Order: sequence, then structure tokens, then C-alpha cells
Amino acid sequence: MMNTPRVIWLIALAAAGLTVLAIVYLIDRFPEAMDGDGKISLVHGLVVLAFLGGSAILYHRRTPPGLFLRSVLAWMAIAVVVFTGYSYRFELANFKDRLLGELMPSSGIEVSGGAVSIRADQSGHFVVEAMVVLRGASGSLDSGVPIRFLVDTGASDVVLSPRDAERLGLNVNALDYTRAYRTANGMVKGAPVRLNRISIGPLSLAEVRASVNGAPMSRSLLGMSFLSRLSGYEVSRERMVLHP
Repeated sequence: MMNTPRVIWLIALAAAGLTVLAIVYLIDRFPEAMDGDGKISLVHGLVVLAFLGGSAILYHRRTPPGLFLRSVLAWMAIAVVVFTGYSYRFELANFKDRLLGELMPSSGIEVSGGAVSIRADQSGHFVVEAMVVLRGASGSLDSGVPIRFLVDTGASDVVLSPRDAERLGLNVNALDYTRAYRTANGMVKGAPVRLNRISIGPLSLAEVRASVNGAPMSRSLLGMSFLSRLSGYEVSRERMVLHP
């Protein structure tokens, strides 16, 4: 009958062999994992993991057999988790995006080909969070400011609330409110501005015509000056899809 230490060493060798096979497989299937961009790639990580595991085995060679066996199995479990997570990294990323889209409808999720799906909120309205960049505003031009818009096909322009306009760095008191809009509440005045970029996930448009509303409003509007430049949009039950 084989003694316990020999069994443990056979298990340790099997774990090391599986780690080597995993590394060879990943190098063959994912050659980009060996890139030299200065980041710690998966293969490098597995090599470090194997080294640490081997060091732990040598360090604990005099520990009780039961504890030693549990240590070996723990390292094997870690290797399996890392390998599985890397193999399904794209599926996990899509799952994360869909989960966020369900938990936060305004975040939107990419459907395919750059299209963005927006889920209606509890009131049946489509609200989406977009990154807005205003040329000449304070801060980095490329960073943008997250603004939540109510999608409104009845609005001719993108309309910013005074509060969101200030967040973009505009001095609302110095604007010229020369543009008139007819709304359900009567005529209102707006100040024409030009937004450098509006981005909703992968969907992005540059130089978008907009205006700052002269009166307070609960939410900014994503109007036709943005929507009409898309190839199309569609509404189906509780979802709106914006096509680039």
C-alpha cells in the first residue's frame, strides 16, 4: 500500500503538470498573452502562481500530510479559477454589461455593431446616461461629464438644463437666450451652444447642436439634433435601440 507522503507528492506533481499544460495551451491559443506591453499577462501570472505554489510546497514539506494536501488542492483550485475566468473573459464582460443594464437602465448596453439598447424606467420613459464634452470648458477635453438625458423625439435639439450646463462649465448667466421653443407649457427661450461630443457607450457623435434652457428643468433632453444623425432608432415594448 502506497504511503501518504508519496501520494501527496504524486498529487503535487500532477498539479504542476496541469499548470504547465495550461500555460502551453494558453500560449498556443492566446499568443497575445505573451505581449510585451509592460502589463502582467495571464501566462506570466500563471508562471508566478506555479512558482509560489512550488515554493509553498517546499516550505511546507514538513507540515502534517493533511494540511499539505489541502494546500495543494487550494493551489489547484486557484489555477482552475484563473484559467476559467480568462477563457470566458469576453462572455463575463458581456454578462457584466447586461447586468448593469438591468440594474441601471440609464447605462444602456451594446447590442451589436455599436448599437445601444436602453430600457424604459418605471414611468415608461427612456433615460440614458451620456458622456458629454464641451469644447472650451474647464477640464480635459477628452474626459467628458456624465449627464442623464430623457430621450425626446419631440424636441428639435438636445436641450441642457441650466444645472447640467453649469456642470459642463458654462456660465448660464452670460449666455444669449435667443432661440424660441414651443413646448407643452408654452414658449420658452434657449441659448444655442455646440457640444463637442456626445457618447453613449460605443455610440458617439461629434459637433452636436444643442441649447441651454432658460428655465429650470428636471432633466436634460436628448432631442433630434442627436437622434436624426443616427442611422435609425426603434422602440419595442420596454426597449429603445439606437443604431449608429
